[in-house]
Amino acid sequence: MTNYRIAYLMCTAVVVGTGLGAAPPAGHHDVHVVWPGQSIQKAVDAAESGDTVLLAPGTFHESVKVTTPGLTLRGMGRSTVLEPGTKKSAEKASESCSEGGNGICVVGTKDRDLQGVTIASLTVTGFARTGVFAMATDGLTVRDVTAVKNGVWGIAQERSVRGVIRDNTAKDNGDAGVFLANTIKEEAGASDTHGTVVDSNRLEGNRIGVTVRRLRNLTVMRNHLTGNCAGVFVVGDENKPKTGALAVRDNFVAQNNKSCPKTDRLDALQGSGIVVTGAEDTAVTGNVVKDNAGKSPLSGGIVLFKSFVGVTSDRNRITGNVLKGNAPADLVNTDPGKDNTFQGNSCRASKPAGLC
Repeated sequence: MTNYRIAYLMCTAVVVGTGLGAAPPAGHHDVHVVWPGQSIQKAVDAAESGDTVLLAPGTFHESVKVTTPGLTLRGMGRSTVLEPGTKKSAEKASESCSEGGNGICVVGTKDRDLQGVTIASLTVTGFARTGVFAMATDGLTVRDVTAVKNGVWGIAQERSVRGVIRDNTAKDNGDAGVFLANTIKEEAGASDTHGTVVDSNRLEGNRIGVTVRRLRNLTVMRNHLTGNCAGVFVVGDENKPKTGALAVRDNFVAQNNKSCPKTDRLDALQGSGIVVTGAEDTAVTGNVVKDNAGKSPLSGGIVLFKSFVGVTSDRNRITGNVLKGNAPADLVNTDPGKDNTFQGNSCRASKPAGLC
């Protein structure tokens, strides 16, 4: 079969698979097919808003920077692999991404968020910092991505809104499988994500499965978290507005008993299911949390913990969860904050007693 015929079939699959075959699009959008040995960055730079850059199966040794709104960068599944390249091989446009130790960078500007980018159906592995990193984006979708053995984060998003992180696998990354924050470069109050969703991901063997740091209006739901040091971390601090107005619901959080040493920012971790610290108005509901056990101050099934900088958690609702086999307890509350409620949970042991 000729390369032209293969490319034609691949392009046809993208059109049908994205639903575009049902009716012609209003404008003309191109599909740019890239084969191993060719430059992804050149194809991305040549693409226009609404185009798809389709990566064939095989291994690509490069980092890629996306700055075009409405672009789709898509592989053909796990067999499309991005690994670090050499500095010599880096295209000029992607140098900042590769030098930062990242695989794929989706980046807006200080004054304008990059809108409507999709990253899908590929593997990013072995990067010193992050597999897929996003900054200043609006409506970014990351789906069916496998982010494995990256130095810090599997998939990370900062200073972004309306993101969808769905149906991904993040495994054996140095810090969080999925990391979401307002910014890590300065002290600032929690920002409103306007409904970002982390949905139906598999998060295994990381330091933390999902970290939500200094954000508001975000949902973490239907994820499978196991084998991490901690499953879900909702983190606030002394800045205002406070982290909050979040939902952590319908997740399966089991056996997150990997042991991780203390860092400058966080105590040693082991056996933490869901931790809420320094947050307000957060609903933790409908989760199955079992067999998370450790001896860290943060260990337990669902843990409400006073912030390390002394900020309390207030008006959080821990309701309708199923917990068993967690240690030191299924429900742990060491936070003196106001109006936190524990109701309708199925559990056997709590610290202090009486929360079940």
